[in-house]
Amino acid sequence: MTLTAPETGTTEAGDARRTLEKAVGFLRSIQHERGWWQGDLETNVTMDAEDLLMREFLAIRTAQETEEAARWIRSQQRADGTWATFAGGPGDLSTTAEAWVALRLAGDDPAAEHMRAAEKFVQAEGGIERSRVFTRIWLALFGLWSWDDLPNMPPELIFLPKWFPLNVYDWSCWARQTVVPLTIVATLRPTRPLPFGVDELRSGAAPEPFDAPWTWAGAFQRLDVGLHAYARRPIGPLRRLAMRRGAEWILARQEADGGWGGIQPPWVYSLLALHLLGYPLDHPAMKAGLEGFERFLVRTETPEGTVRMLEACQSPVWDTCLAVTALLDAGVPADDPDVVRAATWMLDEEIRGVRGDWAVRRPDLPVGGWAFEFDNDGYPDTDDTAEVVLALRRVAHPDPERLRAAVDRGVVWNIGMQSSDGGWGAFDADNTRELVTKLPFCDFGAVIDPPSADVTAHVVEMLAHEGLAGGEACRRGVRWLLDHQEPDGSWFGRWGANHVYGTGGVVPALVAAGIPASDPAIRRAVAWLERHQNADGGWGEDLRSYSDPSWVGRGESTASQTAWGLLALVAAGAARSEAARRAVGFLARTQLPDGSWEEEMYTGTGFPGAFYIRYRLYRMTFPVSALGRWCEEVDA
Repeated sequence: MTLTAPETGTTEAGDARRTLEKAVGFLRSIQHERGWWQGDLETNVTMDAEDLLMREFLAIRTAQETEEAARWIRSQQRADGTWATFAGGPGDLSTTAEAWVALRLAGDDPAAEHMRAAEKFVQAEGGIERSRVFTRIWLALFGLWSWDDLPNMPPELIFLPKWFPLNVYDWSCWARQTVVPLTIVATLRPTRPLPFGVDELRSGAAPEPFDAPWTWAGAFQRLDVGLHAYARRPIGPLRRLAMRRGAEWILARQEADGGWGGIQPPWVYSLLALHLLGYPLDHPAMKAGLEGFERFLVRTETPEGTVRMLEACQSPVWDTCLAVTALLDAGVPADDPDVVRAATWMLDEEIRGVRGDWAVRRPDLPVGGWAFEFDNDGYPDTDDTAEVVLALRRVAHPDPERLRAAVDRGVVWNIGMQSSDGGWGAFDADNTRELVTKLPFCDFGAVIDPPSADVTAHVVEMLAHEGLAGGEACRRGVRWLLDHQEPDGSWFGRWGANHVYGTGGVVPALVAAGIPASDPAIRRAVAWLERHQNADGGWGEDLRSYSDPSWVGRGESTASQTAWGLLALVAAGAARSEAARRAVGFLARTQLPDGSWEEEMYTGTGFPGAFYIRYRLYRMTFPVSALGRWCEEVDA
């Protein structure tokens, strides 16, 4: 390709253009023939451990699947014997315990060095007694933990009306789809013993004491005692009806690919719940669910043999809209065949005719929007919809009326999903009731979906570019963003790591919406970025910043995070600043010969503090956008 910007004669500009041209070539080379981009989505080995345990529970586990998954799990163990939830992170108790059990299932000797090292870590961290509720549920399924010692999860929860506290729609979409099937599993309390135990992982630690009774956590802990008593003598007809309603709720939300919500947790627990209710493995719902996992498996050949990694989710819509924006930012023509092909595929992915759970809070809102995955029509999200609109609106498509109609529907749907405080959550509006976070079984990460700075910024940016900066929705979104700037000048990043991501998204959005670059909020953000730029010119923020403030804005430089910082500087009118030039230099120096960047670090977030993601295409899409916008600005 040929970039449209003229040469400036400066070393930095020349390096940037050469870097950009190679990166665009690489990005083009990995586009699927049907138009989409999709990078592998790597999380942690609990996905693979739980997959083996599910297959063992259903009596469908094969030797080949076990060997391939076990190779992957072993390959991710660190020198200290632990498994972490992200590259370079600390060892994680629950992840290490689940990996140990899965490897025992695969035949690993508990006396082997790698198993003893894992055992030692689990013991030191308090044993499985201190593992998360989900880990102990998996142990209970095989008689390795008592159901009596787990929080009670009554299926009657399904009857609570949407206005009543703790109803299923008070939970985030990913949590409600997990909790409903778990209420069935936990009620039926199955046990299918394994030929080994887990005494090696027990520390003998006593149960943790209850919180004070006047706190919500303490009150719910005491309520749990009562629920356990009720579970021993439930109202029979009510409980049976609750189980049937729960099954109907689950089946109504199964997607075209056989999964639930496009993510592993509700998918696995829905299959377990249906199986325990008597659905045979050849039932269409069970058959589709099990076969659907095949698309989520990534197999790689290694000297030790094939390794098999299960993706927790897939991101083709997200990857594709970011790739199209990147190409257009790089100067690729709006009618370029690769761009048009991608736009056509995105138009085909628009959600039409399916009213998902979002309609519970917004019953009169017309259907529209896009989801993250290939098949997740029940759960479009505002973040994908905003970024798809930002990409599509710039494409010179051969069917402009179709494109414009889809964009308009996406805009209307996103405006309608604004929360009452002016911000946007990802999947639901006004999903902010924190009471559910106090329940005893809510120790697995985020269980509500309140507005966040990164999502709100993307929607505000979309509205501004659609000429709606003066509208009420955009103005309220801008006010929300200004009100939620951190005291240090940054913004929190809910879905990306972390304050670098939030700041990199908010600054361009505010500027697009009419906030001048000289505004104190923008200047504070730029100053924060300048203070946290690494000596090598890049930016990096370790995922530990979600739980340890000393890590905020601090970590190993990565291509994606450096691009986020550069995007903010360019938008703030600081493209010619020393900080921006150093960021461009970092991207030019670290580019690989094939035009890509290596990025081992995880820069995506699932649940802050608990679950993290390595998006394999972030290393490409964001640097291409940042370099393209920088080149355009310095040549202006």
